[in-house]
Amino acid sequence: MSKYKTKVVSTGRFIPDKILTNDDLSKMVDTSDEWIYTRTGIKTRRIADESVLELAYLAGLDAIKKGNVDKNDIDLIVVATITAEQKTPSIANMVQKKLEIENTQVMTFDLNAACTGFVYALEVASALVQTNFNKALVIGVEKMTNVVDFTDRNTCILFGDAAGAMIIEKGNDDIFFYNDSKGDLTDLLTVDDKIHMDGRKVYQFAVDIIPKSINRVLEENNLTLDEIDYIIPHQANVRIIDSFIKTLNLDRDKVLINIDKYGNTSAASIPVAIDEYKDDNANSVKNVLIVGFGGGFTWGAAIIKI
Repeated sequence: MSKYKTKVVSTGRFIPDKILTNDDLSKMVDTSDEWIYTRTGIKTRRIADESVLELAYLAGLDAIKKGNVDKNDIDLIVVATITAEQKTPSIANMVQKKLEIENTQVMTFDLNAACTGFVYALEVASALVQTNFNKALVIGVEKMTNVVDFTDRNTCILFGDAAGAMIIEKGNDDIFFYNDSKGDLTDLLTVDDKIHMDGRKVYQFAVDIIPKSINRVLEENNLTLDEIDYIIPHQANVRIIDSFIKTLNLDRDKVLINIDKYGNTSAASIPVAIDEYKDDNANSVKNVLIVGFGGGFTWGAAIIKI
């Protein structure tokens, strides 16, 4: 459990133009719009012609523009992704080049925690800006179509492509984190060349760990759900979201859900949802709880003011 003094400067996102509908998928595998929607809550997902680098760059650029940030004030770039087309240089390193940041000293690296990646990356960046860094650009980006097997109807219906970004600096707002992992469950959700998932066991794990993560980050920081204005979960499956809503006796209107539009975009899902929330609440500062889980397993939650 960690707490830092951090300010969210701005957020951004990039959503690819190309849409893949459930009806489109029904022409590729044995499925239907009704079958997909009733089991996942997904109607459409986005398919990127852009590379992972381009997605990350465009989301970062959006955050820079929205925050009116001098890009040369950014001296830390952390990118959460599992779908980069090459092993090195890192996406973060190439984002620095593409943004033409001319700072004399910039630290860049990628982070792999699957769908929990953005929560992990945000904690790492929050810790580092407490030291001698000025502004951090944190990006969650996935081109899941790089690793989806479009002959496997159990997984190809779930995933899409997107990128979300956040710029932070040291500030006066408390940001709370709880991040955790369990490394002996690696066979349940893996990506080598393509994604492989035991959907039933992943679901069972998720509906257990998400409410536990929410309660843990609240309890260890002496907070209650009543003090949280909004919950933004990883968008994996609407049944998982509905399950923790029921477990915690939440008002569904208090939980942001956009999986119907984008599907599961892994490390991008939380920052994309945060930026959509910011667009709708531009003139207010709220306590927002983000929570995610991913392959490994990894899981985590954070409470931030955005």
